[in-house]
Amino acid sequence: MEQNHVAHTDHFDPVASKLGMWLFIFTEILLFGGLFIVYSVYRYKHPVEFHLAAEELDVTIGLINTVILLISSMTVAMSITALQLGNKKLTLILLGTTGLLALIFLVNKYFEWGAKIHHDIYPGSEFLLSLSKGDMLFFGLYFFMTGLHALHIIAGLALLGVAFFKVKNGSVNKDRISLLENGGLYWHLVDLIWIFLFPLFYLIH
Repeated sequence: MEQNHVAHTDHFDPVASKLGMWLFIFTEILLFGGLFIVYSVYRYKHPVEFHLAAEELDVTIGLINTVILLISSMTVAMSITALQLGNKKLTLILLGTTGLLALIFLVNKYFEWGAKIHHDIYPGSEFLLSLSKGDMLFFGLYFFMTGLHALHIIAGLALLGVAFFKVKNGSVNKDRISLLENGGLYWHLVDLIWIFLFPLFYLIH
């Protein structure tokens, strides 16, 4: 029975696991890369409308969320280093901090979206339908792309949550760290996507 358990444990391949995560990240880059191209084409066709629509967004909230994600990227990287050094307690603290920052990001996004919806600015609203095609395209892309990014935040939060509890029970440790490393890679992808979304929607007028 013990030999079977050992064989099952040894069957885990960290290299294949990381390769799988890199392939997944590549498909995600293709997805958002395509959306960025769509955004660029429509912005080129409707420069004035995109410029005016962008002024309706709250740059301060966007900047705060950018800082939050940059810090969270640092804390998740530090958590991996802490586990490599065998510091389980620090790893859990850093992962918890990353999770808290992610929740703050989502709360900020909730209030930002709520303010837009309160002012009848959302896809399909009567007010937005009364505006130009460029305005509708801008806010359609804004809600879709930031909404898709928020779903990735939630997925990343779930993955890091699993890593947190596996670190806590010892099944993820300095000798078996792939799950946390993969979670960190995914989280860096989420942050990188936002680094592109923030200037495209909030800064380039």
